[in-house]
Amino acid sequence: MTMEMKDSGSVVLTAYHPHSPARIPGMEQSFVQDVPPSHSPGSRKSFSRCRRINRMLSNESVPPAFSRSNSQASMDSTSMEDFWCEVESIKESREDGSEEAMLLEFKPADEGELEAEWLQDVGLSTLISGAEEEDGQALLSTLTRTQAAAVQKRYNTYTQTLRKKNKHTVRDVRDIFGTSDSSPTFETVPVSPVSSNGIQLPGQKPVWKSVSSKSCLDCGTDKGSPSVTEELSYDVSFSESITVLPKTQEWPKNQRFKKEDSALPKFIVRKSRFGLTEVGDLSPEDMKKIRYLSLIELTAFYDALGVELKRNRVERVRGRENGLFGVPLTVLLENDQKKFPGIKVPLIFQKLLLKLEETGLETEGILRVPGSASRVKNLHQELEAKFYEDTFDWDQVRNNDAAGLLKMFIRELPSPLFTVEYLPAFITLVEKISKIKLQLQALHLLIMLMPEANRDTAKAFLQFLKKVVANEGKNKMNLWNVSMIVAPNLFIYKGKRANQQEMQAAATTAHIVRLLIRYQDILWTVPSFLISQVRKMNEAAMNNSKRQLMFDKGVRKLLRRKTMERERPERPEGAVTFPPYLQSDIPEGVIRVYAPLHSKVSMAIQLNSQTKAKDILARFHCENSHGSSQNMRGQIQSLHEIGGNIGQHCLDPDAFMLDVYRANPQAEWVIKPKAS
Repeated sequence: MTMEMKDSGSVVLTAYHPHSPARIPGMEQSFVQDVPPSHSPGSRKSFSRCRRINRMLSNESVPPAFSRSNSQASMDSTSMEDFWCEVESIKESREDGSEEAMLLEFKPADEGELEAEWLQDVGLSTLISGAEEEDGQALLSTLTRTQAAAVQKRYNTYTQTLRKKNKHTVRDVRDIFGTSDSSPTFETVPVSPVSSNGIQLPGQKPVWKSVSSKSCLDCGTDKGSPSVTEELSYDVSFSESITVLPKTQEWPKNQRFKKEDSALPKFIVRKSRFGLTEVGDLSPEDMKKIRYLSLIELTAFYDALGVELKRNRVERVRGRENGLFGVPLTVLLENDQKKFPGIKVPLIFQKLLLKLEETGLETEGILRVPGSASRVKNLHQELEAKFYEDTFDWDQVRNNDAAGLLKMFIRELPSPLFTVEYLPAFITLVEKISKIKLQLQALHLLIMLMPEANRDTAKAFLQFLKKVVANEGKNKMNLWNVSMIVAPNLFIYKGKRANQQEMQAAATTAHIVRLLIRYQDILWTVPSFLISQVRKMNEAAMNNSKRQLMFDKGVRKLLRRKTMERERPERPEGAVTFPPYLQSDIPEGVIRVYAPLHSKVSMAIQLNSQTKAKDILARFHCENSHGSSQNMRGQIQSLHEIGGNIGQHCLDPDAFMLDVYRANPQAEWVIKPKAS
């Protein structure tokens, strides 16, 4: 089976955004499949209705604007059968009352409002208020050339709009970026490759590690069609990499994509001497900064490609405040954390995944073959009543019914799992960007943008889907089959009915899900250039705090002199107070590592150029093999970098410690369990 991507000049409207995307010749694509997926007899009770939908995609029923020759996602009538049968199943579940249909209302954007919201979302609300806040200044000081240009473009649009409306006086963009004429030159971060910790160390050669989808996910690769291997680098921002492409380069036309897993490239990720960092390895405060920088970088990336980054503006829909289905993820987690502190994925979602992983992975047609609508409805009601009382009998739940409940949970979320604001950006990355490598980079930044609850839940869901595909030999569900079934549950939102626009985007959304499943291990890795910028932000904030602290000390000293009633011994004027890590007389290249859960709670370690984090862990394990606490046994211990220019960072076992130490000499080093 093959899937072709052909050049076309049409415009496709999706169900997620009220605007028509700008037409960029040579970048639109269409998907054509030539072999329909297999179906077992009676696998769909609405099979005839599915065929009627598929006929709507044929030439005789499609309006000229969406004809097969110029449609952005046109396809043979039987090739997307799974997708449209799933759409019909969703529609039927809503019609019989088992699900609530809730329409989202899109807010019209006044001129300048989108730019104001964007500036707020990237942590630069001070540019709107005019306040001089240190956080905003620290963020601006870390931006690359393309990122600074993206900020300046949005700020210019915002200020021009305010001037037209004769509102309050706004700051001149030259005051923000430190420019003195009409042709600004940005004071930005150099474009040269930097280490994952923001410090360029001479004489270092990168270590290469394959984080390829081949090693992460075997989806029945066709041995006769070997995967193409491509390199992904995290050292330089994605948008800066785009700017070095020749301006005359044209997007490839008639690019072919096969549905087989072997057709997708195998990516090699450069692993620097600082190792790789996953989203759960950083503190929440630093991940908040990662989200700011990711939105700026995504905007700069789309600008560099000549693609408009559109976002939905939606009236906030309040979900239920109790129960299981239709409840916001954050509310579910707040309720669950009262019983299980630290839980990151809602309990009901975990239970549904566990049920399917234990008994359903080998079930033929799992996810595709629907369960009984009446049984699913009854199970839904019974779960709402008994789940938190621990009286629900999971043994009674059939695998296909559990899959139906899982998809229902995702559909009934008050806000989509991948956030309604950025659904158009997900669609655009396929419709307007032709190379899979560039699609993956855009998708990577969108994942970094997700709220923590959504990202953790999506990660658990995609890990489950990977297991489904890994059992293709028994369940007959390959990567493309799973992607077609999951796509309408993620990207056709509540209250939206299947229409011509959604039909044109069907293969687009299925391709997005395919990328999410195939490359998920890459997508949960924080790009090192973003970590570099976070370190610089923290260093700038520390410098500002030191200046403020010196001022505060002067004020306190003056007040003390005026109010003290008796003499107290003071430090000689001009004496310097050193931080604890310098007071301990530890020589250069030696770190003191703390391990509170070990019998030997601290140890001085002499570092050399080859010392890795896993070597320090092994040494502590050897020294404490007989005296460690009972609570520590069975837990996976990791070395953490805490403080200095990072909040908290769980280190890759392969990280070279001398390099990390030089990047952050003020850090403390603690061995403790890695956050799950």
